[in-house]
Amino acid sequence: MKTILLAGMIGIWATGAMAHSPLDTTTPTNEATVTEMPTEVLMDFKGDIRLTRVAITHADTHSMDMDLGEQTAFTQEFTLPMHDMGAGVYVVEWRGLGADGHALNGTFSFTVEE
Repeated sequence: MKTILLAGMIGIWATGAMAHSPLDTTTPTNEATVTEMPTEVLMDFKGDIRLTRVAITHADTHSMDMDLGEQTAFTQEFTLPMHDMGAGVYVVEWRGLGADGHALNGTFSFTVEE
């Protein structure tokens, strides 16, 4: 009986974990230091997602919403244009909706040393 209950709990947990579409990789990578400002940010998710908002903060002072453009479909990969705000730490905060209907959000950062 314990084995059946444990197998059921693992199955439910695995199904819940598979239902979400977390951020898999970014370019620049999280916490990377780059020597020149990237012209774009790439975000790759583990599953389909529709981004609803992406904001970038530079050195804890300047914050702006990034242009999502025509990227309104559910997909795994997003390419967003960057605006050069100078050297320093950039924090990218994103929100989206997974294809399964779950709201998702997260952050990543990188540093530009010019």
